[in-house]
Order: sequence, then C-alpha cells, then structure tokens
Amino acid sequence: MRECWRALKNLSYGVYVVSAAQGEGDNRRFNAMTSRMMTQISTRPPRVALSISKHRLTHAMICQTNQFAVSILSEGQELLGGHFGLRSGRDVNKLIGVETFVAQTGAPILSDCCAWFECRLEATHDMGNCSLFVAQVINGGSTSKGISAKSTAPLIFRESDYYG
Repeated sequence: MRECWRALKNLSYGVYVVSAAQGEGDNRRFNAMTSRMMTQISTRPPRVALSISKHRLTHAMICQTNQFAVSILSEGQELLGGHFGLRSGRDVNKLIGVETFVAQTGAPILSDCCAWFECRLEATHDMGNCSLFVAQVINGGSTSKGISAKSTAPLIFRESDYYG
C-alpha cells in the first residue's frame, strides 16, 4: 500500500477557489475555500465533479443553496491558494480585502483568476469523509486582471511538489 500512496502523490491537479453564498440581504454570508479535487465529467451539457470534506463550511453552504462558483487560479497565485486554504470560514471572513464580483449564483468570484464558472448542483454522493458533488456549469468566463493578464496558464498542484 505504501507504493500506492507514493504513486498517488504524482497526480497533478488544478488549484481552484470554490465559493458559495447563502442568505438574503443583511443576513447574506459568503465563503470560499481552496480545492484541488475537481474534474470535468461531461461536455454536453458541461458538468463537473467536486469533492469537499463534510466538515467544511463551503460544503454546508453548497448543500443548502445547491449552487457554487469556481475561480481557477493562475500560475504565480500560490499565496492566494494558501489564503483560502489555511483558515476556516467559520473563524474569519477570507474574502475581506480580496476583489470579487458576482454573477448568476451570487457566489463571489475572484476578479484575479485565469477563468471562472458557476454551477448548479445536480447530485450529491456520500464518499465517507467527503461528498462528491456533480454539477452542471451554467455560466463562466475568463478575466484579464492582475496575474492572469500576464499568464493564462492555470496553477498546477502536485502533492509531491509540496510534501515530498
């Protein structure tokens, strides 16, 4: 089994900021988290699969609202990925000081990313400690600000690059 884990460390992933919004008016709340567990699973219609730990605040928000947004980080945005991945949205508003915009879902989208899309949840599968969300992509685009203006290449995560 040890060799299997060594092999899995060589898988590569994109780095995504998954965001959600819940509530209305003054009670509206936003959260965002870093993820690497996402893949496209269909083109017609466009669908993605996203895996999130059941303990994450974003998980609860997606389950409640059935929608979310994804910002795809660009090369050079490792620190931004860490910003959304190292603290809990239950303890701190990670979006303070980060430029965002909203589109159809109302979930915050990073203004500085190489591309983004919004999703409507179609199915949820229990995977033990996490849920696998299957969602249809309902909107998307690319941005041209900051780092993404210089590089439209997505940030790649390989566990072996970070953890040996």
